[in-house]
Amino acid sequence: MLGGTAAAADEVRLVEVAGGLEDPVYLANAGDGSGRVFVVEQAGRIRVAGGGAAASAPFLDISAIVRSGGERGLLSVAFHPEYARNGFFYVNYTDRDGDTVVARYAVSSDAGRVDPASANEVITVDQPYRNHNGGQIQFGPDGYLYIGMGDGGWAGDPRHRAQNLRSLLGKILRLDVDSDAPYSVPPDNPFVMTKGAAPEIWALGVRNPWRFSFDRLTGDLYIGDVGQNKWEEIDVQPAESRGGENYGWRIMEGAHCFNPATGCARPDLTLPVYEYSQSEGCSVTGGYVYRGGSLPDLEGTYIFADYCAGTIWGLTRHDDGSRSRTTLVETGFAVSSFGEDEAGELYVLDYSAGRVLKLVPKEWSVRGGWLERSDCVSSREPCYATEMSELSKRHLRIREHIVASRESLDDWDGIGREASERRGGLVTKVNESDGGRG
Repeated sequence: MLGGTAAAADEVRLVEVAGGLEDPVYLANAGDGSGRVFVVEQAGRIRVAGGGAAASAPFLDISAIVRSGGERGLLSVAFHPEYARNGFFYVNYTDRDGDTVVARYAVSSDAGRVDPASANEVITVDQPYRNHNGGQIQFGPDGYLYIGMGDGGWAGDPRHRAQNLRSLLGKILRLDVDSDAPYSVPPDNPFVMTKGAAPEIWALGVRNPWRFSFDRLTGDLYIGDVGQNKWEEIDVQPAESRGGENYGWRIMEGAHCFNPATGCARPDLTLPVYEYSQSEGCSVTGGYVYRGGSLPDLEGTYIFADYCAGTIWGLTRHDDGSRSRTTLVETGFAVSSFGEDEAGELYVLDYSAGRVLKLVPKEWSVRGGWLERSDCVSSREPCYATEMSELSKRHLRIREHIVASRESLDDWDGIGREASERRGGLVTKVNESDGGRG
């Protein structure tokens, strides 16, 4: 199922699962079966979140080498597909000179801390201005590391970098970080044989791809590309693509001519699958195709938001290839990023208030600090909090956490306990101070 029937706005809600963070800009899971989620703070720290709060001691602190503020800072983290075995993860940050650095770190013997001295730089890209840094990194289904690079700023891509194959700016890069140090170029990258082109380029013509993600079921790449003055766009690269797409910037902004102002139509440009006017917001926050189990009506729906408007939308693809948008939540805050846990459930980051919130069904309630399905609250029979879809089960390690008596919940941190230790029904701990729920 590529696209679902988007849930109505009155069917989903957000609940706070962690607070006390400073300018959170990204969330990721390690894919190691621990159930942990890792929150990136722009100033240069990564914290483990769960049980209603973020860990006081950071998982990683590189604030001493990060230049933070505006569109700069520590911007994302990507865990190696074999992280459980090799302990490697990668970060994208702005260094003290204002340039983009992607570096690899290794977890220490203490799984909750990382030695900053374990850093190995993978790639550094000069940034001519302080905006349009991109910032997203993710491993694709092919095991390669993808890097989103903005056009380098300032307004209007003044040096036309996004269309220049000699420049890494305004591109999506694709690197092999396993075959050689610090990286090698995959032999099937689309411009490997193009004279004068940077071989790292996978796609071009993006302005500021702040957030992109891969559909964990299909492998399709979704890119939220921030617009200039009028249009925000969502681009999609099918999993079967061999790369080389040109998404049009600065020739086009969305599906409209930018420079030149008219006569810009070209057959080699890939237009967005969806766009919206800046009358509805100011900056798209790309998200994820939902593949979790708690919101079955959202299965296959692309969830994204606008940073300024605070609106979360669902974009549904229909059988005829068309797409329609549904408003899911009006958050009232600046949505800096989405994140996905190991089960495919989605989280939303409140940049200004420093919170992590989870997207859940409207009928779920908070009882004694625990998020429960409404049909579990009075039941003494075993009751699963989330039934994983068969689609999700193909892509992740499933462990059902069940609890026999609610009196035994207080000594469970919600992380890393085997199902045999607890029987009964529940899920995830959230802030008891989050008033007005259940």
